[in-house]
Amino acid sequence: MLAIGLMSGTSRDGIDAALIETDGEGSIKAVAFHAMPYHDGFRLRLAEACQRAMTMEKPGFEPLIHAVEEELTELHVEAIADLLARTGHVTQDIAVIGFHGHTVAHRPERRWTWQIGDGAALAGAFGIPVVADLRSADVAAGGQGAPLLPVYHRALAHDLPKPVAVLNLGGVANITAIASDGEIVAFDTGMASGLIDNWMQTHGDRSFDEDGATAATGRIAEARLERMLSDPWFAVAPPKSIDREAFTIEAARGLSLEDGAATLTAFSAAAVGKALDHLPERPTRIYAAGGGRHNATLMRMLAAYTGAEVRPVDELGWDGDALEAQGFAYMAVRHLKGLPISFPGTTGAPQPLTGGVLFEPA
Repeated sequence: MLAIGLMSGTSRDGIDAALIETDGEGSIKAVAFHAMPYHDGFRLRLAEACQRAMTMEKPGFEPLIHAVEEELTELHVEAIADLLARTGHVTQDIAVIGFHGHTVAHRPERRWTWQIGDGAALAGAFGIPVVADLRSADVAAGGQGAPLLPVYHRALAHDLPKPVAVLNLGGVANITAIASDGEIVAFDTGMASGLIDNWMQTHGDRSFDEDGATAATGRIAEARLERMLSDPWFAVAPPKSIDREAFTIEAARGLSLEDGAATLTAFSAAAVGKALDHLPERPTRIYAAGGGRHNATLMRMLAAYTGAEVRPVDELGWDGDALEAQGFAYMAVRHLKGLPISFPGTTGAPQPLTGGVLFEPA
């Protein structure tokens, strides 16, 4: 069936909308992809909503967050309309929409995670069933609620030589490692582009470090990097997940723009190196997806800190920008078929779970 997947990631840069044809199992065909960037004003409001949500004891009504949710949903309506217009498809062609929404706070240790976005409104806008709230069931059952992409990575990587790993580099990084015997271990490794972006926006008057050019001219503050990597979270065995707000740029305070960018980029890369120590079998090849794969300095540092060959997933014929959105389309189809999207080896769920809430059009 044809399915649309939507992703608003921790980088807060915009909406990814992907159209795929899939059976929710081994048959996957990418059809189209559209990325719609957020304007600066909404990006700031979204960041403020995330900061507000992280101070709350549990999800609930909060005027600022509610207003941002309404705006976020309208922007997703616009992204879907653009995607359909670009492909020539009409709403009747689409079986389901996988709507991730935007994570404003992720607290699995408290048994909750919060993705804003109105699934019912989205279903009503197009008359298409929507599967949303994809993480809550896993967290309520004792899982981490993340990462969810491994079920899609596993399907795409079926024919690749093992062991192999897929590394998603958004605001936060997560890894899917597939061992020689097919065993899957997946978890968040730490930050990816989140702190680098925060540093550039705060100190460099730009939204991100394009191609890692700023970090490439800086020097890593090794003592500060070592202190950052001494955080007890890195020693915790998976399954584990982390919120973008868990680390800050405070550790780079006082460094030059270039040295701060270099140190924070090294922090993201070195965290992946530490993550590999938790795997039952260390991969020799890592394929990177997400916006962070465009950062040449980050990619070089990843190879250095992991000792692995690190290549973009595009070399496999996959679209590294579309992968997450495609994955949520795939998961929506799996929901319709009653198939699991999270597993003990990926989120720490007690058993394979079919997540998500189905919103039928009124």
